[in-house]
Amino acid sequence: MPRWSLRGLAMAIMCLAQITTACTAAGPDASPAGSVRPATASALASATPGASPALAGSPTSGASPTPGASPTPGGSPSPSSVEPPTASLAAEGGDPVIGQLGSFTWDGGGSDSPWLPGTPLIVGTGERLSVTLGGGDGPADWSARRVPAGTADGSGAVDLGGGPSPVTFSAPGPGSWSVQVVVRFAGGLGSAAYYWQLTVR
Repeated sequence: MPRWSLRGLAMAIMCLAQITTACTAAGPDASPAGSVRPATASALASATPGASPALAGSPTSGASPTPGASPTPGGSPSPSSVEPPTASLAAEGGDPVIGQLGSFTWDGGGSDSPWLPGTPLIVGTGERLSVTLGGGDGPADWSARRVPAGTADGSGAVDLGGGPSPVTFSAPGPGSWSVQVVVRFAGGLGSAAYYWQLTVR
C-alpha cells in the first residue's frame, strides 16, 4: 500500500472536492467530460443577432430568389428595339449637332413619327451644311427638305438637295426653318428621317 505524505493527501482531497462541486453544479443533463452537445436552433438563433429560430441551423436556409426575377437573356437585342445610327449636321468649321430621329425602318424594326421641330442650330445664309452618320458610313442616298419652323407637318416642304453620299447642301435663306434629312442606308438596312431647327442669319 502506497504511503501518502500529509501534503500529497491534502492536495488529493482538494482535487476531489473541486470535481464533486463541478459535477453537482452541472446538474443531471451535464455531458461527460470532453463531449460536445449539439447546438439547437434556438441556441444558434440567440448566438446570431437577427436570425430567426426557424431559419437558424436549417440546411436549406439562405437567400431565396426574388419573386418574378428571371435571368437576363443573352444575345443581341431584338431588331425592333434597335435604332439606326445618329446623324449630325454641321456648318463648315462648326460643331456637329445630333438631329432628332423621326420615322425609320432599321434591320427589321421601325417607328413612325410626324414631322418633328428638330434640334436647334444657328447657321449663316448659304453656308455649306454636311450630315455625317454615327456609324461612319455614308448612306446609299439622301434627300433634304425644309418647312417654316412651327409647321405641324411637311406640307409645302421645299427641297434643299439630294443624291448619293456624301450628304451636303446649302443653308436656306434667313429665317427659322425645320429641316428634314432622309437617308437610305446601304445594304438594304432601311431608312431614317432626321430633323434640325435652323436659325439662319
